[in-house]
Amino acid sequence: MMFDNEVLYDDGQHKFIMLGTDISGAEGIPVNQFLIIDGSEAFLLDPGGAHVFATVLANVSEIIDPTKLTGLFYSHQDPDVTSGIMMWLNVSEQAKVYISELWVRFLPHFGVYDERRVVGIPDKGMDIRFSSGNTLKVIPAHYLHSPGMFTLYDPVAKILFSADIGASVLPPGTKSRKVEDFDWHLKNAIVETFHKRYMASNAACRKWVSMVKGLDIEWMVPQHGAIYNREMTEKFLNWLANLRCGSDIVDEVYGR
Repeated sequence: MMFDNEVLYDDGQHKFIMLGTDISGAEGIPVNQFLIIDGSEAFLLDPGGAHVFATVLANVSEIIDPTKLTGLFYSHQDPDVTSGIMMWLNVSEQAKVYISELWVRFLPHFGVYDERRVVGIPDKGMDIRFSSGNTLKVIPAHYLHSPGMFTLYDPVAKILFSADIGASVLPPGTKSRKVEDFDWHLKNAIVETFHKRYMASNAACRKWVSMVKGLDIEWMVPQHGAIYNREMTEKFLNWLANLRCGSDIVDEVYGR
């Protein structure tokens, strides 16, 4: 199933766009990319691996001149997030990379040697400020599932980019990228299975939920699968806060 670019927020000055993707016949796990535009500045969230670079570049090019990208946000180090990093740095000579300080030392393995283009995100998170004065809030999500993991909240669009939190794999034939039935989604889009195995512990889940629970969230948008509206976000956060996962179920994983 092919999906086109979809504008989730647009006030004329500030835009939040979900880029198109193909979930039919894709190898591996299909990924979502998001583009935030604020005036003349543009941020790409989790641009993806080398195998999706051409598709994502084409999607971005429908909206802006990709050479004008000013920021590349990487929630964590996984190759489905970062392996195309040098391609993007070659596209835009002004774009800076935002990634956890923990993972900066690994960037040379992807060919990134110019430290002037890299902003290491401290463990406590940070604000990224546009020239307009608008900000993006980088919120820690450590151990969900990476030890250096971050999510990102856009207060203008009221959208939370949750990276791998809330991720799903949409079944073949899916016609919508929005969660419509939460209980069905948990079971049929392997949400429960994924989170139980990949998230480190209930303590880590509860910590992140406590940090985002008070935010005004119109959409929660993960790196994989369907996105969550306000109602579905509330249901997901309540579910996640009570999930036993990772080290909580280590005996189950070892089959004991």
